[in-house]
This record gives sequence, structure tokens and C-alpha cells, in this order.
Amino acid sequence: MKTLGAKLVHVEEGEVHIALPFSTQLSQQHGYVHAGAITSVVDSACGYAALTKTPPGSEIVTAEFKVNFMRPAIGEHFLAIGRVQSAGKLLTVCSGEVRAYSSGGAVQKVIALMQATMVTVQHPARPA
Repeated sequence: MKTLGAKLVHVEEGEVHIALPFSTQLSQQHGYVHAGAITSVVDSACGYAALTKTPPGSEIVTAEFKVNFMRPAIGEHFLAIGRVQSAGKLLTVCSGEVRAYSSGGAVQKVIALMQATMVTVQHPARPA
């Protein structure tokens, strides 16, 4: 997320928000933020939301996701919101959305929706 300039801005049980500023370095040929950058932040928001529902010491990895891009990623900054829909012992199903904001903070329509499945991973103690 550091490479993209994204920042964690809100965390509560089952919901995480990640902000992404516009950057020409993340743009594609038409000047919109590239789908890969948008996908990265919403995948992370869903993953961190899932992590809020896991036991201490657990980690989360993405098993699968689907993204619908409904309009170009045009805006001054973007907000990815990940929400847990169902949390089990191994699999957690999340939904995510990405909103675009113009100058002055006016929200535009949602630009992307994600459906994701996250896997809870337990790591054994690593040798010293």
C-alpha cells in the first residue's frame, strides 16, 4: 500500500477503509487510475476487514475475488471500503466498494464493486 500512496483511514470490527490519492504514476493511457491500483486497495480493505474477525495470531490471504468496474476511476482521491459479510473459521466472504471524490470532497458514484473470499491462515512458530 505504501508504494501506491494508500493509507488505512478507518478500522472497526468487520469494516476497513483505505484512502488512495490520485497519482499520474498510477494512471493508464486515458488518464484514469489503473484498474490494478483500484483492485489492490479494495482487495486490501477486504483482507483487513476479514482480519478483524480472526483469532489473535492469524493472518489472511485472498482465495478469490471478482471486481466490477462501473465507471472510470476519475477523481482527486478514492476510498476503498471492505466489509465482512460472513466470517467462518477458515473462509470469510467480504464485499468491497471504491468511491471517487472530486475537489471539494463531493462524492461521485461508486466506481467499483468487489466480492472476495479470504482464507484464515495460522502460521507455526518459526525457528529462531
